[in-house]
Amino acid sequence: MIDVIIAGGGPTGMMLAAELRLHGVRVVVLEKDVEPPPYVRSLGLHVRSIEVMDQRGVLERFLAHGQRHPLGGFFAGIVKPAPAHLDTAHGFILGIPQPVTDRLLTDRAAELGTEIRRGHEVVALTQDDEGVTVQTADGTQLRSRYVVGCDGGRSTVRKLLGVEFPGEPSTVETLLGEMELTADPATVDAVVADVRTTQLRFGAMPLGDGVYRVGVPAAGVADRDRPTTIEEFRRQLRAVAGTDFGVHSPRWLSRFGDATRLAERYRVGRVLLAGDAAHIHPPTGGQGLNLGLQDAFNLGWKLAAQINGWAPAGLLDSYHTERHPVAADVLTNTRAQMELLSLEPGPQAVRRLMTELVEFDEVNRHLIEKITAIGVRYDFGPGHRLLGRRLRDIALRRGRLYELTRSGRGLLLDQTGRLSVAGWTDRVDHVVDVSVELEVPAVLLRPDGHVAWVGDDQEDLLTRLPVWFGTDTR
Repeated sequence: MIDVIIAGGGPTGMMLAAELRLHGVRVVVLEKDVEPPPYVRSLGLHVRSIEVMDQRGVLERFLAHGQRHPLGGFFAGIVKPAPAHLDTAHGFILGIPQPVTDRLLTDRAAELGTEIRRGHEVVALTQDDEGVTVQTADGTQLRSRYVVGCDGGRSTVRKLLGVEFPGEPSTVETLLGEMELTADPATVDAVVADVRTTQLRFGAMPLGDGVYRVGVPAAGVADRDRPTTIEEFRRQLRAVAGTDFGVHSPRWLSRFGDATRLAERYRVGRVLLAGDAAHIHPPTGGQGLNLGLQDAFNLGWKLAAQINGWAPAGLLDSYHTERHPVAADVLTNTRAQMELLSLEPGPQAVRRLMTELVEFDEVNRHLIEKITAIGVRYDFGPGHRLLGRRLRDIALRRGRLYELTRSGRGLLLDQTGRLSVAGWTDRVDHVVDVSVELEVPAVLLRPDGHVAWVGDDQEDLLTRLPVWFGTDTR
């Protein structure tokens, strides 16, 4: 029997596969597409996702293919430099096209031993007390202990489970594609700059060799199954910008809307949802791919613990408890941003007020932490302000923190030298080291880097270890 079947081989699915393989879990990824899609839906990684890649030792791969951009506020396109001393050692945004991100994550999952089957579409599943039976479109049946649906906003897995997906349908739509332009670059730049003073959903970004990534508001909301054509692009470009730039020879064309929906449950028995299968929202702020990666980072070690037999009661259910509110917050902020992009007088008045408010350092800081996800704090109950937050990479006497997190295990970082994780050494590393950046005697980190305990009392530590890492093996 397979341990975990992942339906969907996009960034969320491949990130989850790699996390599971770190713990020896047998994983099969079923992806309906024979070839990876060429669409550049996402343009980069935010701070928390950059940290995640560093925590697993693969950040250099992404840096080699991306471009660092200064971190700053851009809530609803309101540009503001970042305030000083943000809580991260990775103070930049990494510009990297999604097909490259997909390839790097797929390579990582494959290196760790993931079995990837392309051209295999999940069409049915049934579950019982022992596992899940999955059927693919060609009639093949597979049996696994768990299934995770990472199969996008139209998730077949979610529909088969009967999980409600409440929210709102699209009210506006944007055409997006890559194509060649005959207009000279200076003209394109001038027109884009002029139109974007009022219409922030418009843009034309050069990719080289006369090819541009073009986005333009659509005339309305079309049937999602209706193909996008170059003539539709020309028509909308003329309507919005007064010129079609001589667009021709499209590489790919698509459309996206501002539909906003959140799955009521992330788990039904032995089947779970992650990424766009669990939540969809407008692309404002570039949070979608990042949110899915961070879902996988939260879920991976918990599901591995369940399969490997040491998960404490409720650990797997904490995936929904922790990530559902994070997605709800993203849906809230993207809804708000879409309102501020409206050209109607009311939203424009609110936008002018918001532009004044981001001049305040704490407002700007709050919005940046929200968009980049470094402000996420899970509810672990009362305690130190670090409790429930991820710990940024900090310098130690013998290296740095994230160099100690490559294995995906828990970590006790102990500045006292008096503590012990005896009884949990198969799940938790104990490192005695010091840092001028750490204001507390010791921290216990979960495999996803969130702080599970703070203090210097061994008896108190012994009450927290079982909560996240199961029973004492002694």
